[in-house]
Amino acid sequence: MNKAETEHPVESSNTFLKGIFIGGLLGAAAALLFAPKPGSEMRSDLSDKLSLATDKTKEVAGVVTDKTKTLATTVSEKATDLASTVSAKASDIFSTVSDSKQQIAATLQETGKKIGDTVSETSGEVASDVKDASQEVADEAKDASKKVADEAKDAKDEVASSYKSSY
Repeated sequence: MNKAETEHPVESSNTFLKGIFIGGLLGAAAALLFAPKPGSEMRSDLSDKLSLATDKTKEVAGVVTDKTKTLATTVSEKATDLASTVSAKASDIFSTVSDSKQQIAATLQETGKKIGDTVSETSGEVASDVKDASQEVADEAKDASKKVADEAKDAKDEVASSYKSSY
C-alpha cells in the first residue's frame, strides 16, 4: 500500500462504483468529442444524449423518491405497530404484577388472620388446661392436707392415748 492509499483509503464499494460511473461518463464524452463528425452534428448528438441522460436521471430520481416514500411509510407503520405492541405488553406486565401484588397481600392477610385465630384458640386451650391443672393441684393439695391433718390427728390421739396409758 502506498502513502496515498493509507492517507485516503477507499471507504466502501459505493465510492468505487461512483468512480466507475464518472469514468464511464468521461469516456463516453471523450468518445463523442473525438469521433469524426462535423461540429453541428456533434453538438446535436451531445444535446440529444444530454437530454436523454437528463430524462433518465429524472426518471431514476422519481423512482428513488417513490421508493423512499414507500420505505419511510413502511418504517413509520412498523415503528407505530412496535410501539403499540410494546405499550400493550408493558401494560399487561404492569397489570399482572399489580394483580400478583394484590393476591400476595390477600394471602398474607388471610394467613395472618388464621395465625391470629390459631394463637387465640391455642391460648384459650392453654388457659383452660392451666385452670384445670390448677384445680387438680388444688384438689390434690386439699386432699393431701386433709390426709396430713387426719394423720396428724391420729398421731396426736395415739400420743395422747399412749401418754394416758403410761400414767
